[in-house]
Amino acid sequence: MKLYIAIIAVLAAISETRPAPVSHNLHEKRHIPSQTWIKRDRVSSDALLPIKIGLKQQNLHKGYDYLLDVSDPSSSNYAKHWTPAEVNAAFSPHHDTVQAVKEWLVSAGIAAERLAQSTNKGWVSFHATAKEAENLLHTELYEHEHVSNGRWAVGCDAYHVPKKVQEHIDYVTPGVKTSMLKKRTLRKRGFGPGHWGPGQWGPGHGGPPVMKPHPPPMPGHNPTTNLSNCDNVVTPACIANIYHIPEPNHSAYPGNQMGIFENGDTYAQADLDLFFANYTPQIPQGTHPTLDAIDGAVAPVPVKQAGGESDLDFQLAYPIVYPIEIVLYQVDDPVYANYEVPTQGFGNTFLDALDGSYCTYTAFGETGNDPTLDPIYPDPSNLTGAYKGPLMCGTYKPTNVISISYGEQEIDLPAGYQERQCNEFMKLGLQGVSIFVASGDTGVAGVAGDQNPNGCLGPNATVFNPTNPNSCPYVTNVGATTIVNGTNNQETAAWEYFRNGTSLYTSSGGFSNIYPIPAYQQAAVQRYFQIAKPSYPYYEMLGGFNASKAGNGIYNRIGHGIPDVAAIGQNLAIYNKGKSILEGGTSASSPIFAAIITRINDERLRIGKKPVGFVNPTLYAHPYVLNDITNGTNPGCGTPGFSASVGWDPVTGLGSPDYGRMLGLFLSLP
Repeated sequence: MKLYIAIIAVLAAISETRPAPVSHNLHEKRHIPSQTWIKRDRVSSDALLPIKIGLKQQNLHKGYDYLLDVSDPSSSNYAKHWTPAEVNAAFSPHHDTVQAVKEWLVSAGIAAERLAQSTNKGWVSFHATAKEAENLLHTELYEHEHVSNGRWAVGCDAYHVPKKVQEHIDYVTPGVKTSMLKKRTLRKRGFGPGHWGPGQWGPGHGGPPVMKPHPPPMPGHNPTTNLSNCDNVVTPACIANIYHIPEPNHSAYPGNQMGIFENGDTYAQADLDLFFANYTPQIPQGTHPTLDAIDGAVAPVPVKQAGGESDLDFQLAYPIVYPIEIVLYQVDDPVYANYEVPTQGFGNTFLDALDGSYCTYTAFGETGNDPTLDPIYPDPSNLTGAYKGPLMCGTYKPTNVISISYGEQEIDLPAGYQERQCNEFMKLGLQGVSIFVASGDTGVAGVAGDQNPNGCLGPNATVFNPTNPNSCPYVTNVGATTIVNGTNNQETAAWEYFRNGTSLYTSSGGFSNIYPIPAYQQAAVQRYFQIAKPSYPYYEMLGGFNASKAGNGIYNRIGHGIPDVAAIGQNLAIYNKGKSILEGGTSASSPIFAAIITRINDERLRIGKKPVGFVNPTLYAHPYVLNDITNGTNPGCGTPGFSASVGWDPVTGLGSPDYGRMLGLFLSLP
């Protein structure tokens, strides 16, 4: 009887709305009550509310084809990248969409002079009283309180729009959109000091992975040239030897830069100088990245506060690219970056700063940043370091190559949030920007405690947990390798146990639950299934994980495969907090691969060609330019994970780079 009453109460809660005329259709409806927003009182009828109507973008379904047209090496338009204006024009709502929505609003009593349209034409906005909004949308608006942070929002359970304009509308706010996420912090991908943000490891997490001390130097060996100990200590000389990277013989091409994303982790100049002095004396002391500080971010910091992630990124990239300039995209003010005010989102403020239109871009039920997930600027807190300026929109130009060594699990954010962001990566690719992302360090699982104690999905904690933003098919995902013991240049998939076997670092890989296998990857993935024949039961779904549809399957057979490529990610010698240590993780692999592409861009620009842009179609069409890794696995979820195999595999992708072969290929292309 109690269950029956509870069901009736839920049905009443989600059906509470006013009837609509036959000329209108239901546009959105909340099917279950929000777990994180508590419905409170009805909004006062005279309350003034900002109303936004997200307009349907045109050509979003053509985005993949547009990108392939400039990225496929067989295309006559290869490397003929678009300008930002051309990108905006291609995807902005059609003129008919704008007109239809405005005519509806005016006919409903919203005067034309009250209407405003965003610069990218993505939405129409106006202010209206709650009574006007309810009459317009045939709904009832209520106040809602967030259960954990106390924020207030206005929303409804359902709303309606005229049938004749429904095809032109993406969604309306205030509406039904709320978040159902638990609080968590951004994951940094690597092991060693500072790689798991403040507050992430605590009771039940087992502590952070143990950093590895640098072994004492071998007598008579010069660390700048020694190759005899690369299986234990990976230096810049080892990396150059493995991947056949020559010393640069000319100055940097003007305007060609490499970008590195950092958030919640900051480098120290003293650590860079120690590294240069001991491993790369050809790089002058004081060499440092150009700071593009986003929304009040701060860098560098004193050496005792140095983050292992940032120190690692720059100390791996500089030996490969110098004298090419590196740009540091340090993101978010200290309040958000240091988790004093935790947020669950990832990357939106960074993309805002690179593309002003993204600040107001509407797609997949999202317009601009999500106030329940992303940092808010001006920062409303009174904490030290709070940035009081406006959100940075289009403040900085994207570099030709960008490396990102941070991420979360795909399950941690709404699918629409990720899809909107993925489209922005596609737009950057159209403009010739190469995006490299570390694939993660937990094999086929997520970080312990994410969804289940072992970081796996499903009621039995057995389902593999793919990573984000890696699931997006418009970025290049980089897994990790390690050098085989007793050799100085043979690689296998990276793995290492810490704390007497209680935690494991292994290269993340698997298959997305949101995106299908892209055409450029289809043949490689199918070949893997034919050769490796993974014996695990599988399911088939897109749009996000749904345990009820997975059955007994533990991975998605039709999802985009992760990673695409790999690079060394274990036993890397760096300086952090003034000390010589060894670090690793796919967070090391991404800047290495990105730095190699930056060098290749430099050579192409020098002979009058354009940057390579989105590299995946070219690499999948010409896998011989990579070193195929055929040994190793990525354990997790109580399984050995997937196995490395001949050709592409969901452990090390197509393999690690060979600079000479890659340079020859890309110089041969238009």
